Amino acid sequence: MIPPSSAARAKVLVIDDDESIRELVRLHLLNAGYAVRVAEDAVAAGREVVAGRPALVLIDVNMPYMNGYDFVAALRADPATRDIPVVFITMDEDVAQRSRELGAVAYLRKPVRADRLLDVVRLFAPLEL
Repeated sequence: MIPPSSAARAKVLVIDDDESIRELVRLHLLNAGYAVRVAEDAVAAGREVVAGRPALVLIDVNMPYMNGYDFVAALRADPATRDIPVVFITMDEDVAQRSRELGAVAYLRKPVRADRLLDVVRLFAPLEL
């Protein structure tokens, strides 16, 4: 199967301060046909969102400068980004309630299985736009 052209592929932004996790998630998504951008913290993620609206954001909770919860709260406060679907990927035990409060569409606990990751991403960011 030939992957869709980059113009037709859903763009997913992966935000995690752990380079190995960012790269692993990026590779899984690229192999599934997604256009992927990565950011190591909320500052870089903010630049990525401004550069081009993602179809979906996958974000860790514990990061330097600003945690994932605060970043998502900032997304929700801006009318231009409030409806971007967000999935938390974290080791935090109490993510369920906080993610619901922030309007996240899902959360995944680390370590994330590739099949589960792709199932959730496909649900909220169809490959062809």
